[in-house]
Amino acid sequence: MDRIATETEAVVDDVMPESRRDVHLETSDSTKPTIWETTLTNDVSGYIRFVDQKQLLSLATSHHVKVRVIRRVGQFVPAGTPLVVVNKADRLTPSLASAIRAAFDFGPTRTLQQDVEFGVLQIVDIALKAISPAVNDPTTAVGCVDQLSRLLIRVASRETPDLSLYDLRSVARVNIQWIDFEHLLDSAFEQIRIYSKGDIAVSLRLLRALGDISITTRDTTFRKILFERGKRVVAGCSTHIGTENMEPLLYRLHALEKLAAG
Repeated sequence: MDRIATETEAVVDDVMPESRRDVHLETSDSTKPTIWETTLTNDVSGYIRFVDQKQLLSLATSHHVKVRVIRRVGQFVPAGTPLVVVNKADRLTPSLASAIRAAFDFGPTRTLQQDVEFGVLQIVDIALKAISPAVNDPTTAVGCVDQLSRLLIRVASRETPDLSLYDLRSVARVNIQWIDFEHLLDSAFEQIRIYSKGDIAVSLRLLRALGDISITTRDTTFRKILFERGKRVVAGCSTHIGTENMEPLLYRLHALEKLAAG
């Protein structure tokens, strides 16, 4: 678990190198909405393991087109399904289409190259096996939750990768998807929460993990999201755990609520 977490931290550092800012200004785009005229389909089946963003930006800029990537790193794209959309159908020549496809690396399995979620899911898999009735190893599951909190703390401290890539004239040429904090949080804890409703030790550690992440971030939006996930943990346990065991869970939920309130 520690090895996977350490390797995943390195991926976070690579794809999210900038520290999270305290203030995020609202941005507005005064230009006309982009009309996506044509779809480029994938020619192989596989998981997106790497996207060469510099290459995509260079291609879009040199051919004076805009490109929107439909699926993100880690997702499976069957052959014949849409990979990107382009705004100028007449400029999507066979050579440009081939070059765009070449900016994506596909494989039969996911890798950690750019895929933070994959590292998270590997640890989740260990936790789910540990809390299964066949194994019944809550100590290992608790350890998984600890490692996942370590990763979420790191992600919460970083700026999400830019969704738009701009040319030298500040024209958004490429739109690319990345998993955000809320969805990564759900990938990390939601399945564990569902399968540990009757396990007081794992549920308590989930609440502690949410509290640890909340303490380390000053982002009020993140804290509210963490509190909402804490309420889910307690609500699920309320139908599986006796009333006498709910007090420590409610105590930790109250601490989360105070953090969310600022």
